[in-house]
Amino acid sequence: MAPFDSVLDLIGNTPLVDISALSPKPSVRILAKLEGQNPGGSVKDRAAKAMIEEAEKEGRLGPGSVILESSSGNTGIALAMICRIRGYHLLVVLPENVSAERRQMLAVWGAEIISSPGAEGSNGALRAAQALAAEHPEWFFPYQYANPANPKAHYEGTGPEIWRDCPEITHFVAGLGTAGTLMGVGRFLKERNPAVQIWAVEPPSGETVDGLRNLDDGFVPPVFTDNDGPELLDRKMIVRARESIEWTRRLTDVGIFAGVSAGSAVAAAAKGAEQLDEGTLVALVADGGWKYLSTGAWTDDLDEVVERANRLIYF
Repeated sequence: MAPFDSVLDLIGNTPLVDISALSPKPSVRILAKLEGQNPGGSVKDRAAKAMIEEAEKEGRLGPGSVILESSSGNTGIALAMICRIRGYHLLVVLPENVSAERRQMLAVWGAEIISSPGAEGSNGALRAAQALAAEHPEWFFPYQYANPANPKAHYEGTGPEIWRDCPEITHFVAGLGTAGTLMGVGRFLKERNPAVQIWAVEPPSGETVDGLRNLDDGFVPPVFTDNDGPELLDRKMIVRARESIEWTRRLTDVGIFAGVSAGSAVAAAAKGAEQLDEGTLVALVADGGWKYLSTGAWTDDLDEVVERANRLIYF
């Protein structure tokens, strides 16, 4: 294999792994798209790279530019890695109750962290970032929830990879966060085969499951509405925190150490599989589990972990 020019060239082309051992029906296959294999450790590497490269093309970034973004962890880490390489200064508005590993990774890459109240979650961090962006128009604010480069990264990357590796796909299952992955992958797959079903995973309304969101709670990402989300989605699956953690643990039975949002996606895929006679479901495993070890999600009593999820952002 020839050497890559940059670690950023390693973003994308993540593996697809058969995890049908977790399927409730032998006739329904479940495959996992392992986005934790990206160099920054998550699916957010794709959108972060696309947003920065688009801003560079537009002349909005130059040597020493300041970038501001809100994040519950993964987008911030991805941006921090790229900013370190490109020579930009990154400010990340981060809820104070994210796992210690995510805060540490931002520090490793040299990002400056601005804490926001943990009780306000990712929506509170977003509001704080929007206020700062209004005060500092000279900073670049990617605003991942509305940036068209976000879904474009998945339309041009993640979707084609899945189609290349699994053209027999019948369902795509992913968490609903910024909606970039669902919109980009969903549009690409439906253009190739309109029969492919796109399923979004949500927490129950009013339940705090950061990194995922329920659209009934008020904030609807512009990426979702701008890309005809209501028409593109075929189904929304509700997965509670307990199910997410249980299925995150079950993923280790097939050798996959993933973050808790991956447990949500696989739990939804398994629920849906029970209702199908046959099919091939691809679930997005958004990141690896190493950023969540301090939460005890795999080793502590399940009831304690679920209770802790009300205070600590796992996703």
